[in-house]
Amino acid sequence: MSLFERYLSIWVAICILVGVILGNLLPDIFSFIAALELAHVNLVVAVFIWVMIYPMMVQVDFSSIKEVSNKPKGLILTLLINWMIKPFTMAALGWLFFKVFFVNLVDPQSATEYIAGMILLGVAPCTAMVFVWSQLTKGDPNYTLIQVSINDIIMIFAFAPLAAFLLGVSDIEVPWVTLLLSVLLYVVLPLVGGVYTRYKFERRKNLDDLQNFLVRVKPWSILGLLSTVILLFGFQAEVIINKPQTIFLIAIPLILQTYGIFMIAYVAARILKLNHNIAAPACLIGTSNFFELAVAVSISLFGLSSGAALATVVGVLVEVPVMLSLVYFCNRTKHFFEY
Repeated sequence: MSLFERYLSIWVAICILVGVILGNLLPDIFSFIAALELAHVNLVVAVFIWVMIYPMMVQVDFSSIKEVSNKPKGLILTLLINWMIKPFTMAALGWLFFKVFFVNLVDPQSATEYIAGMILLGVAPCTAMVFVWSQLTKGDPNYTLIQVSINDIIMIFAFAPLAAFLLGVSDIEVPWVTLLLSVLLYVVLPLVGGVYTRYKFERRKNLDDLQNFLVRVKPWSILGLLSTVILLFGFQAEVIINKPQTIFLIAIPLILQTYGIFMIAYVAARILKLNHNIAAPACLIGTSNFFELAVAVSISLFGLSSGAALATVVGVLVEVPVMLSLVYFCNRTKHFFEY
């Protein structure tokens, strides 16, 4: 890892602080940027995420994707974590903290809404940021693409019934435009751009030029991540300042859920004897959340100012710092997967 990547958590912490400060000093500007959305998908954030993911998509070699079928255990692990374990542990932790541990700290209605927001996070596996975590752990880009693609397909069919079951709501309405637009912006478009770029280089039959290009565009990926962090925290700066206690209470079970799910997946990956370049992304995919979808559904079901919407926003706030700590852990424990 480069010096800049090695201390990425420091730059992210600085960007979080910058986002909160700017969000409070220049609220009108951030309100204007926040309003630039289509189907609850912020277009400015989408551009930054595109900048993040595009360099990673250039690394995808379609000629070797067929080899993924020879290594199915990493894919199976991700799917089991995402759809058989994570949604239920999230619901259980939400109930335990807000119906037992924090029962005297929040009113019953707010507690119920916080739990609902956590559940919506739990049933929405990550689509975009996964490629960042995979690159930072030197994951196999081809394998990561397959994992994300299959997760997205399953999510189209499983999100609504699973969320309805855990929420106890039979008439949940999934914002299909949000879901499909997010997949288009965060996966399909950068993938098409990356494949076309790689094709152009391969036609020249000079892989050195391709590697030099990747070296040049890689910093843009990190800049896209940091810009996204500033925007996300700028959007929620007022909430962070006005409701610090509530954010702290919601963050506790979310952080425990994230670390707990990761450790379950990481131990399972070690037992399955996965290679590190498959194990690390597989575990991180199963840990992170598709917060754009969760936020959109929480707003449509419970309202913009609801506790459910706030819980999904807290999920956004804790995800990047926590996931970076897990990336650091993955890189420091690579020797665990030397067989």
